[in-house]
Amino acid sequence: MPKRLEKARSAYEKKDIEATKKAHAVEAIKYAPEKHKGAGTYLGDFVYGAIDGSITTFAVVSGVAGAALSANIVIILGLANLVADGFSMALGNYLSSKSDKEFIQRERKREEWEVDHYPKGEIEEIRAIFRKKGFKGKDLEKAVKTVTSDKKVWVDTMMIDELNLIEDDTSPFKKGLVTFISFGLIGAIPLIPYFLSFFSETIKEIVFPLSVIMTFIAFFFIGSAKIYITDKNWFKSGLETLLVGGAAAVIAYSIGYLLRGLA
Repeated sequence: MPKRLEKARSAYEKKDIEATKKAHAVEAIKYAPEKHKGAGTYLGDFVYGAIDGSITTFAVVSGVAGAALSANIVIILGLANLVADGFSMALGNYLSSKSDKEFIQRERKREEWEVDHYPKGEIEEIRAIFRKKGFKGKDLEKAVKTVTSDKKVWVDTMMIDELNLIEDDTSPFKKGLVTFISFGLIGAIPLIPYFLSFFSETIKEIVFPLSVIMTFIAFFFIGSAKIYITDKNWFKSGLETLLVGGAAAVIAYSIGYLLRGLA
């Protein structure tokens, strides 16, 4: 996160007017342009992949533990979930991102074509946009003339203000890859004690409680990381993810326990 933006948000939280003035000083703005979340970053893909991976894998572990099945079964089902569900989520993210990018590119080409072939109509749309912003008279006409004098600025304005579309410079492939990696890395945490149980009798005796502790810690820290995407309070965000993950685990464990006679 850019330091200027971080200072501005900190000042807002504290309602510190002097700190806000410093964060919005001309020199600070000039040399530290803001880059808002959602553009050029894969942090969101990593965090959500990690959350989904840890919750779904721990749910599998809890269900198997509730059914009182062996550590071998936990590892087999857990790894199967990591690979299959992780691939599914990554592919879904890739296809969704690719479709969004293609749609935005198609809309941009349409706007460029309309600017080239029917500029009069597009000028009227720009005029309507700035009229809604409160521009009137000479100020309105000056704004329209300024924007329409540069084709890129003109089309950018149409994309954002008319279509509510913001172009994303991220790669759909990288988004999918980051999702898959985070899903696998963080999703493997509930399985670590089960792997270690093959080498330690002590761990074998407390393998599920140890998995619970490690996973709950992971839930909290992953949830806390959402502050870089949502700007929510880090503690509340961490607690929220912990509660959701814990609820999923309780449901899975209960089902496994109730159906343990079928195993």
